[in-house]
Amino acid sequence: MGGTDETRERGAGRTRAYLGSFTSAGGPGVLAADVDPETGALTVTGSTDAVADPSYLTLAGGVLYAVSETEPGAVAALAVDGPAPRPLGAPAPVDGSGPTHLSVAAGHLLTANYTSGGVSVLPLGADGVPGPATAVLPHEGGGPVADRQASPHAHQVLPDPSGRWTVSVDLGTDSVRVCALDPATGALRLHRETALRPGYGPRHLAFHPAGGHAYVVGELEPAVTVCRWDAERGELTPLAEIPLVDADTPGPAYPSAVVVAPDGRFLWVAVRGTDTLAVLVLSPAGDEAIRSATVPCGGAWPRDLALDPSGRRLYAANERSGDVTWFDIAPGTGTPRRAGSVEVPAVTCVVFG
Repeated sequence: MGGTDETRERGAGRTRAYLGSFTSAGGPGVLAADVDPETGALTVTGSTDAVADPSYLTLAGGVLYAVSETEPGAVAALAVDGPAPRPLGAPAPVDGSGPTHLSVAAGHLLTANYTSGGVSVLPLGADGVPGPATAVLPHEGGGPVADRQASPHAHQVLPDPSGRWTVSVDLGTDSVRVCALDPATGALRLHRETALRPGYGPRHLAFHPAGGHAYVVGELEPAVTVCRWDAERGELTPLAEIPLVDADTPGPAYPSAVVVAPDGRFLWVAVRGTDTLAVLVLSPAGDEAIRSATVPCGGAWPRDLALDPSGRRLYAANERSGDVTWFDIAPGTGTPRRAGSVEVPAVTCVVFG
């Protein structure tokens, strides 16, 4: 994708951020923003509403991808060579409903379909545009929370650090599935399923940068489960569970996103019910975690959390207050300090590229 001389010069050497927002709730869709390298401030440069309800984004190979969390669900590819994201063709159906997360692995786009409960695989063309789905792997099972776990609800899918496996987190079945993706055919095969505590409602996980551990956040139970990850065996083993809120905290907490520091020293989790960010200190090996601090998220209902490429700033997508708030991270403690915010109605997601 070439773009004009003006847009190439404009983007040269700059960090850009891309934001999703729920169009059905008044959001502008998918936005692009410049990132000030000194302050971390975001300046929105343009947006497109060509994708309905883009609840999650990912950037790969210079192309931005967005799920359309709709019924039926879809995924879209967007060019990022101008001030606003530009759709590369029409959204492609994922043969599932309510996709809420996506990632790229082995030349394919994978979506976690929350409503229908499974993972879809779409091949990517040379231009980065997804083709028709080659596979849909349905999840099976449920959990004890009747109104949330009557059926499977895949909430996240991503490749493991070794690139050998794909991992999907299912809120409805209280489990994490490890699958093998065939890069030649796009077939997805279940390899192993790890059960977590009944009613935990796992939502997202993040890997330690060393690759030997992962951290699974529960949405229905406000906690992080520290797990050992064996890439050779494709095996996830729960080790310990760390609460994200105090025992006397009133009301549901509903944690959402989890982020690990590039050096593996800290972990941060957004907690929507309390409108906070939990800070955890990790052991050098990554096999232990201690909650060290809790700070306000700067708004209401932090749906997503992201680190900038430098690892020095944290960005919270506060859906209900309609803003993205950024924080400077104290190097010694990992504690975020609010530094600014920008208005983005019904914001869902922040990614950098």
